Amino acid sequence: MSLTDVRVVRSEEPKHAPPKKAKFWLYRFDNKTVPYLLIAPFFVLFAIFGLFPIIFNGVVALRHWRLDDPTKTGWAGGENFSKLLADSDFWDSLLNTFGIFILSTVPQLLIALMLANLLNRKLRGATFWRIGILLPYVTPVAASTLVFAVFFSRDYGLANWFLGLVGFGEEQPLDWRSTTWSSWIAIGVMVNWKWIGYNALLYLSAMQAIPKDVYEAAAVDGAGPWRQLWRITVPMIQPVVLFTVILSTIGGLQLFNEPMLFDENPALANGGYDHQWRTIAQLIFKVGWRDLNLGYAAAMSWALFLIILVVAAINFLVTRRLGGGK
Repeated sequence: MSLTDVRVVRSEEPKHAPPKKAKFWLYRFDNKTVPYLLIAPFFVLFAIFGLFPIIFNGVVALRHWRLDDPTKTGWAGGENFSKLLADSDFWDSLLNTFGIFILSTVPQLLIALMLANLLNRKLRGATFWRIGILLPYVTPVAASTLVFAVFFSRDYGLANWFLGLVGFGEEQPLDWRSTTWSSWIAIGVMVNWKWIGYNALLYLSAMQAIPKDVYEAAAVDGAGPWRQLWRITVPMIQPVVLFTVILSTIGGLQLFNEPMLFDENPALANGGYDHQWRTIAQLIFKVGWRDLNLGYAAAMSWALFLIILVVAAINFLVTRRLGGGK
């Protein structure tokens, strides 16, 4: 074999020789196994602290389970759920929950949309204003709710002082805790104050992704700011709007902290002397940890879960239709 033939043979050899067996195994381990190892902790924690409690709660809902009398245990089937249908406390709490939910969620999202639209303009100190509207969200719920409980006090509350400036309640101050509608409004104000800024920043981040050329073309066609908001901005940030609607639905129907701390004696979880603002979450807490009837409380929690699914689905469909979706 000549020197030329040797060069030809060498040139025909593969430039990248296949890796050795050990290196090939490490390569497959790095690309096939490591991603699963990195995401495994989340699924393990979710299975322990998320999935297992849900399944166990479903089992408890189908049993008689009382902490004050361990002998009264056994299979109940659908008895807890049938009892739920005839429970006036459950339906009254459901009405309170929906009343507070409407007074807190609808104004919350609308005001957040307006604020985001204002912050999307060229303002002096834009960063200061954007951080400022987020301060209520980072304030602890217990601290803010206790402040609002004093704010809505009957005798020395600032809410009645503001109403007195317009001539309302001068002779008899309004007792915000005495009636259903006034307590709903007070709790709704607490929820709105905390979550408006959070939703406004979500809307603002979506608005900043809209090309400015779209607004310029709309302005040339004669569309004013209000028309641009509802005809351009809202349809183009529809995914974020849907997200906030679903998130607000879940949070609003699970409302617990604000109505609990609004009570003068939060430990009782009564929601007022006549239960005028007691929510379903408060009722579940009372039945499970004051009356010690865990089976019935678990059935209530599953009923609340199904109600949230139905209301969230309805809100999703309605919001898509209003935003121009099919």
